Amino acid sequence: MAKTKEAINLIDIFQEFKDFKNIDRQTFVNVLEDSFRSVIAKMYGSDSNYSVIINPDKGDLEIYRDRLVMEDGDVANPDAQVELSEARKVDPEIEIGEDFTDKVEFSSFGRRMILNLRQTLSSKVLELQKENLYLRYKDLLGQVVSGELYQVWKKEMLLLDEDGNELYLPKQNQIPSDFYRKGDTVRAVVVQVENKNQNPKIILSRTSPLFLQRLFEQEVPEVHDGLIAIKNIARIPGERAKVAVESFDDRIDPVGACVGIKGARIHGIVRELRNENIDVINYTSNINLFIQRALAPAKISTMTIDEETKHADVYLKTDEVSLAIGKGGFNIKLACMLTGYQIDVYREMDEQDLEDIYLDEFNDEIDQWVLDAFKAMGLDTAKAVLAKSKEDLLSGTDLEEETIDHVIEVLNAEFEND
Repeated sequence: MAKTKEAINLIDIFQEFKDFKNIDRQTFVNVLEDSFRSVIAKMYGSDSNYSVIINPDKGDLEIYRDRLVMEDGDVANPDAQVELSEARKVDPEIEIGEDFTDKVEFSSFGRRMILNLRQTLSSKVLELQKENLYLRYKDLLGQVVSGELYQVWKKEMLLLDEDGNELYLPKQNQIPSDFYRKGDTVRAVVVQVENKNQNPKIILSRTSPLFLQRLFEQEVPEVHDGLIAIKNIARIPGERAKVAVESFDDRIDPVGACVGIKGARIHGIVRELRNENIDVINYTSNINLFIQRALAPAKISTMTIDEETKHADVYLKTDEVSLAIGKGGFNIKLACMLTGYQIDVYREMDEQDLEDIYLDEFNDEIDQWVLDAFKAMGLDTAKAVLAKSKEDLLSGTDLEEETIDHVIEVLNAEFEND
């Protein structure tokens, strides 16, 4: 027997919607039933006396209607009531007042209702997919995921996960030296899951300290198992990072375990972060010792700490100041971020330096931001600045030559007056 056009349409509808990913079988059947009931309610005014039985494997369904048997001529609502003579054509023994159940053919819906059904299904399935996507990535918040690079825009990159869902990696969340081509696999941590107007948007990051923490958990079994805790992380993405770790087992050296034999464990993390230099240090609740470790490789001579204001003044020998500051000021910036203290570095005066003057003493003649540029080079006194060539000062501070000349003039004048 040939299939009716309506039956073929129905099978097409099932084929179109049954393979949606991330929607479990029972939920899909419920969506189908709700959609059919919606169409029935539009056709007959109500679906309360209808039963919808769906068989998604075969791509068909059966619809049954319950009606009350009435005396011939007393039927007021043909959708809810049926005449006795009509009911007895199917069940000769049925009586008035009993329920009569008959099958409603899908073909009676008509082309218009089939189109309406398809549109209703599309809308409901799309809503369900969006909700499932939101809930799925809500559970993955803070976890590392992978996506294939699909498109690069000015302000963000679009990635697709294994199910084709869209993931977004904003420019500010990319490591400055990141470079990917279309089709490349990109790893990042989920940092935000939005659901504005029922449109989920998943935001990723490769610059978050949490990304570095998750990489340690993946590369270092002791961190994954909880034997080593990461107490704090400070990052300047793509440049340098400091990680404070603590062991809960006295037999385990936390720094050695994180670095691995010949750096085997940390090398994988460094490569993923585009050769970001990573310093792993032992955490301690002794803030004095913690600041010393955070400023390594510089060796501190003396230190004064104000725990109330979280401020530390650190004094070092002349050749240690530049180590404490670090290239581009990264070392001291990271030390401040890691410890939570504002750290100011000063050069320790020896007898030959007693006549020297700290740069801050000149802030009435030289703008403080200019002085800070020299201090960022590890030059905190007048003589330290004057000992440098103009070329070194220009390249190390990025200040204008006119500004450098003014500073040198002011500093020289001070010693000439003495």
